[in-house]
Amino acid sequence: MELSIIITTYKNPELLKVCIDSIKKNTLLTNYELIVGDSEAEEKTGLMLKEDYPEIKYIPFKKNVGLQALVRATYKETSGDYVLILNGDIIVKRNAIENLLNYIKNHPEAGIIGPKLLNFNETLQYSCYRFYRPITILYRRTFLGKLKFAQKHLDNFLMKDYDHKETREVDWFMGAAYIVSRKAVEKVGLMDQRFKLYFEDIDWCRRFWMNSYKVIYLPSSEMYHYHGKGSDSGRGVIKSLLSNKLAWIHIVSAIKYFLKYWGEPLPKHN
Repeated sequence: MELSIIITTYKNPELLKVCIDSIKKNTLLTNYELIVGDSEAEEKTGLMLKEDYPEIKYIPFKKNVGLQALVRATYKETSGDYVLILNGDIIVKRNAIENLLNYIKNHPEAGIIGPKLLNFNETLQYSCYRFYRPITILYRRTFLGKLKFAQKHLDNFLMKDYDHKETREVDWFMGAAYIVSRKAVEKVGLMDQRFKLYFEDIDWCRRFWMNSYKVIYLPSSEMYHYHGKGSDSGRGVIKSLLSNKLAWIHIVSAIKYFLKYWGEPLPKHN
């Protein structure tokens, strides 16, 4: 089989159904398989899949196992030479999947490729970035981020100097949608199990670079993304940490990431 499509979901069968329908409607490909990994699975999701999409392989988890565990479990069930991994809150536009697949097939140096993500009003969603530095976390989570020098740093982190219209190499991109080649994953390995939630996508992209594979942002492939910032309550760092469990998980994952690569140079590319 040429293509396997993984969808990871968490307590949102309505959006999952929209995601699946967008794949079926907006791709002309026929030789692909669909696999759904469900974290803290609810009965209604399983029933919906069984009734409406009996051909889809369903892998439910009773607990909230996190993104990397879902990806690891579902990836092991795939048979395609290429694997497209989507969050359940992605809506695929026409030709988006074909464009990703054609590019990775024709560019063996590209190990992982991400599409352009859009908000539902067609505006750009910043989804490709330069690598985190510890100061980036501080600026994003405290009042310091409102200062001019911090805003300059954050604009650089978000790649606001790039028009997002041309295909280019990037440090990493948001793990909401991307395609990988099986050959590359055999060399790089799957997502690092130490990251339950957050930083698993950054770490994976960094490891692709470290194994001589390129990380590519492909704006000719467009998808909508219903992006909720669960780790950012918008109430300041202290209140956020006191009341938002996801904020703690994000910071703990960041610490794990920086400790993992302590003293190592950042990968270089064009």
